[in-house]
Amino acid sequence: MSIRHGLLALLSQGPRYGYQLRAEFESSTGSTWPLNIGQVYSTLSRLERDALVTRVGADEEGRFVYRITAEGSGRCAAGSARRSRAATVRGTSCRSSSRWP
Repeated sequence: MSIRHGLLALLSQGPRYGYQLRAEFESSTGSTWPLNIGQVYSTLSRLERDALVTRVGADEEGRFVYRITAEGSGRCAAGSARRSRAATVRGTSCRSSSRWP
């Protein structure tokens, strides 16, 4: 699992801002894979460039909020299907849960 796929899986559950993604990513990995916030934002920039996520504005505190696009959902589901065929591990799919493999 890459940071890219992890963030897509989290965004498939609804819009989020960067620090929220970082906290949920770390929680999902049991804090065994700590992220630098710079990693989150650079990954979000690449996902946005690739049209897999879009920035939908800012919340009331001025934090930029990101949402997965239809293409991003498709990529997330395709990756999830490949992983589930390979092996069953602790985790989630892009559509069902807060944990991911």
